[in-house]
Amino acid sequence: MTHAFLDLPPLSAARFASIEDRVARLLDTRQDVVIMQGEALLPLEGAIRAAAGPGTIALNVITGPYGQTFGNWLRDCGATVHDLAVPFHTAVTAAQIRAAFTEHPEIDFVSLVHAEAATGNTNPVAEIGEAVREQGALFYLDAVASVGAEPVLPDAWGVDLCVIGAQKAMGGPAGVSAVSVSERAWARMAANPRAPRRSYLSLLDWKERWIDGGRKALLHAPAQLEMLALEACLERIETAGLETVMARHRRAALATRAGAVALGGGLEPYVHEERDAAPVATTLRVPSGVVASEVVARALATDPGLPLAAGGGALAKEMIRVNHFGPDATVDAVRASLAALGAALAELGLGVDPDGARRAVEEAWRR
Repeated sequence: MTHAFLDLPPLSAARFASIEDRVARLLDTRQDVVIMQGEALLPLEGAIRAAAGPGTIALNVITGPYGQTFGNWLRDCGATVHDLAVPFHTAVTAAQIRAAFTEHPEIDFVSLVHAEAATGNTNPVAEIGEAVREQGALFYLDAVASVGAEPVLPDAWGVDLCVIGAQKAMGGPAGVSAVSVSERAWARMAANPRAPRRSYLSLLDWKERWIDGGRKALLHAPAQLEMLALEACLERIETAGLETVMARHRRAALATRAGAVALGGGLEPYVHEERDAAPVATTLRVPSGVVASEVVARALATDPGLPLAAGGGALAKEMIRVNHFGPDATVDAVRASLAALGAALAELGLGVDPDGARRAVEEAWRR
């Protein structure tokens, strides 16, 4: 089997381009799509460094840890940054975005995370996109966690830079990622003297040497196995139907939320409103006096393969994350995750109802 992988013929430029076209179809976009040869942090950082500079006035929305990272990159580029932070148990609203524009009418760049897998919330991008269009600002969106779990529509929403990765809801590889780029965004990059060039971070290199050259010659040797894995992942989604894949994620989220409430033991949905909850992951708050990371460790001791994690950083004490994305967006994964959490909470002396949780999961899944 190893020899079969090593003996693969080189990935042609034509095949690389055809995979880009499939990503464009997935996003229902007519914008240029560039597949970058690295994890999604590569285009996320590359797009900011290309489009932002000392003259940029940015609104950076923080609904989780990635928003904080984007603000740091923007400041590092010399941009003036106005952070709009909302509590991690909610989502940002278009009204809050418009209020920021009223306060700072000079804003010309908006950075937003669609779904924050780390905090379990998702933002209403269609409505926010409308507000950003009215402002005339460039719209940068991290859709890494949301793509495949909920609609991601750069053209319809007016997104100028839309970054995706395949490793979450798409159920694909982590080693390649993609970004769709509008004409406005290309123009902004071309006018930015600080935009990376002759660099692995450079989107302009791909524009000038790959897209403008008719996609005939690749910039460097592609990550062949990751590209083939991405192609297989896209094929699987096309065969099943994107709507079917998204519906499975939505079902998993609703079933996890309902099951956690029925389980008891003091567990509560971390994101208060169901409409703000991401279909890619459900976050749960543990009761006072219980440490979330200890509950997760106990649950994983019985089955290390469960899609459970504690929150990152300070959230490790209070937040449990059920990552029902990709191959784990199934009723079995949800049921097993909640059963393990119930057993862990029972060991700590908390009253739980595992049968009630199981029934709630199955009923929500059927609904």
